[in-house]
Amino acid sequence: MPIGVMERMTMSDGAGIGVYHAQPEGPRRGGLVLVQEIFGITDHIRDLAEEYAADGYEVLAPALFDREHPGFEADYSGEGLARGVELARQIHPLALSLADVQSCVDALKEKGPVFVVGYCYGGSIAWLAATRLNGLAAASSYYGSLVPGTADEVPRVPVILHFGRHDHGIPMEGVEKLVAADHPNATIYIYEAGHGFNSDRRKDFHEPSSDLAKERTLELFHANGG
Repeated sequence: MPIGVMERMTMSDGAGIGVYHAQPEGPRRGGLVLVQEIFGITDHIRDLAEEYAADGYEVLAPALFDREHPGFEADYSGEGLARGVELARQIHPLALSLADVQSCVDALKEKGPVFVVGYCYGGSIAWLAATRLNGLAAASSYYGSLVPGTADEVPRVPVILHFGRHDHGIPMEGVEKLVAADHPNATIYIYEAGHGFNSDRRKDFHEPSSDLAKERTLELFHANGG
């Protein structure tokens, strides 16, 4: 049975957007903001939220595109993919995603440490949250395409970054630039996998890489108070 519910939450600009909210099972280890792919709050994102809730985290997963396309949820191909790309790259401001993540962090931080994890589009947001936002304890970023281009930004909190060596959308040269930046707070992991390797709904799903990245993510959280 699902343990999360979709709730309405007021963001810093006064807008009300949907947030998938999953309460922790067992002792609460901390709060977690889970940032979506370009496809919206899909069943995959809801499943991830519930997995982290089972690990002891209170999870908030904001529907970042709700202002522009309420309830947007798409598959990984065709019109849904095209609409997701349009929303992420042309219509929805990146700064607004970061502001919404900050609102979620603020909603959780009085109860204990707060972490962020993001996938694809959300991976970029998770990295930028680590470099720009307040109130986080640590961050885990999965294959964020904007990360190499912002390699000069300095993380404020410990962050791990997961990339697939065979990700055609994120060339290894960019990842190597990030490695060369040698940020003390950043650890980069490269997996023998492609883009989206964490999602069992995608053709590039690679279970060993997914399992290892999740293990490393939880280790990071545990090492930073969660």
